[in-house]
Amino acid sequence: MKILIETLGCPKNFNDSERAAAILDKNGIKRTDNVAEADIIMVNTCGFINDAKRESIERIFDMVGVKEDKILIVSGCLSKRYGDELFKQMDEVDIFIGVNDYDRLPELIANFQEGKRQKEISETTCGFGLPGERLLQSNAYSATVKIAEGCDNRCAYCIIPYIRGPYRSRTQEDILAEAAILAKKGVKELILIAQDVTFYGNDLYGHSALPELLRALCRIDGFEWIRLMYCYEDRITDELIAVMAEEPKICHYIDIPIQHASDKILKSMKRQSNHKSIMSTISKLRQQIPDIHIRTTLITGFPGETKKEFDELYDFVEEMRFERLGVFAYSKEEGTPAALMKPQVRSDVKERRREQIMRLQNRISLEINEEKIGKILRVLVEEQDEDGSYIGRTEYDAPEIDNSVLFTSERELSPGDMVYVRIDDAFDYDLTGTEVTKE
Repeated sequence: MKILIETLGCPKNFNDSERAAAILDKNGIKRTDNVAEADIIMVNTCGFINDAKRESIERIFDMVGVKEDKILIVSGCLSKRYGDELFKQMDEVDIFIGVNDYDRLPELIANFQEGKRQKEISETTCGFGLPGERLLQSNAYSATVKIAEGCDNRCAYCIIPYIRGPYRSRTQEDILAEAAILAKKGVKELILIAQDVTFYGNDLYGHSALPELLRALCRIDGFEWIRLMYCYEDRITDELIAVMAEEPKICHYIDIPIQHASDKILKSMKRQSNHKSIMSTISKLRQQIPDIHIRTTLITGFPGETKKEFDELYDFVEEMRFERLGVFAYSKEEGTPAALMKPQVRSDVKERRREQIMRLQNRISLEINEEKIGKILRVLVEEQDEDGSYIGRTEYDAPEIDNSVLFTSERELSPGDMVYVRIDDAFDYDLTGTEVTKE
């Protein structure tokens, strides 16, 4: 049997899909990218905000359209959150599982009988599986490693703790074992993921163990880049910054979703950061790592956000000049404290404010990119374009999220190659250049 897995949402979902594929592979069910040869289709869904939920539902119905006599499975966050409702409303789906139930897949598929639909959505949180129990794409040069699961932060707008459960760190021994396996498979970029990587170790070891984990990961041969995603500003310590500055394998890139800059809104969001602490952390990072590229995400139109608070956010973005920035219009999620807050901001106002920030960021991004013209940057090759040129990214860019570098080369390159590129031109979110020999 063969399975096609469609994955939506964040890197944590893609990590889950890789684990599910490995579990199935052990049981004789091979992964395929060809829907025509698939006996099973699984849609691993996202249920974080309304746009993500809508995309997940649309993708499910896309798969219903090609299902024919295949088994159709829906998994992931949307399934965990709305499993009972979806089971009643989507007769075309044969099996629903939640985020804690991938180990049950072989059994559920083996027991499947036409017309007898199944729903396995456990509340008991799952473990991390065995180190290396993931089926990567062939010749994978970039891979995630999940260092923790769940979240204890309970931000007022966020449904993730209700879906993924409380924060659970993975043991350092397991993480290092999996990282070593990935390195032996040829992975050059290791991306650390969790709902909050900066909280790593507090539940297991009684303190933030991220700095020591990073130092241990840097000792593993094979990795060129180690990247940090999902860092909370209030947990970025001086020790962590020092490790980032001292270890050459750690990308000079950090993802810090600050969400807002107004103390009033941050407090309503139940965030631990405030305007002053955010500015202080950014200042420390830029002082000690001068070429650091900071990615952040913001929310416009959170309940109670007036023009005053929005103007404060806008001015903050203009002053801070983040190298990478994304903006979401606030999504009212049932079951969260923010959904009951008043006044709720009108949809058109939320969206207009989002567009204003993005227009500002387009200008900032272009100006920052233009400063790179003439510089030589190390680039990870990702694919070859139709015209024979190549597409890659720098250490300052996370896959599928940030900027790209489009460049020409006089030699044949392959995905995963590391090359040096002289930047010749710059645009809002991309750079162009030419491969050169590094002296």
